[in-house]
Amino acid sequence: MATKQVTLAITGASGAPYALRLLEVLVKADIDVFVLMSSAAKVVFATEENMKFPGNPEAASAFLGQHFNAREGQITVFGRDDWFSPVASGSAAPKQMVICPCSTGTLSSVAVGASDNLIERAADVILKERGQLLLVTREMPLSSLHLENMLKLSQMGAIIMPASPGFYHNPQNIGDLVDFVVARILDHLGVDHTLMMRWGYQPSNKN
Repeated sequence: MATKQVTLAITGASGAPYALRLLEVLVKADIDVFVLMSSAAKVVFATEENMKFPGNPEAASAFLGQHFNAREGQITVFGRDDWFSPVASGSAAPKQMVICPCSTGTLSSVAVGASDNLIERAADVILKERGQLLLVTREMPLSSLHLENMLKLSQMGAIIMPASPGFYHNPQNIGDLVDFVVARILDHLGVDHTLMMRWGYQPSNKN
């Protein structure tokens, strides 16, 4: 059987730890990940995680592959204008895509089908092919325009998942709060995990 594939787009909203943890667990689950990263996202990663990504997509793929001990070819990074990448076409794109974190600027562009860069085009492909698009939004407070864009995308079939961790699992550190959000993303992607206990169940050991 073909290896499961997921597109992970990372934009310039605060929330780099969510993207890193999600990518880590996807790699551990032996899923191939196509990574799309905006220029603003690289600034956020340097600020929040002290991580500087190579500008070249091939070098960035190798950097992430080494960082997460991924198998060869498991993580592929594409440039913002790589229109020949699989994610740019409905005939080749994965059926699942997560934008994590999702800036309100990206939210707006996806809502109107701008497709001015590969992240926006990949999201447009998922919507037109009736795939699964998850947007992990990160902003507060939300303006009426933000809410209108969320409603519009929800009505198109996208899933709006604000990065709003719960507290019923008694988090002990920031990592526990990150895992709460990532666990919910994985649930929607159909990826098994033991990041946190489920409501009504006993806690499990983490991956």
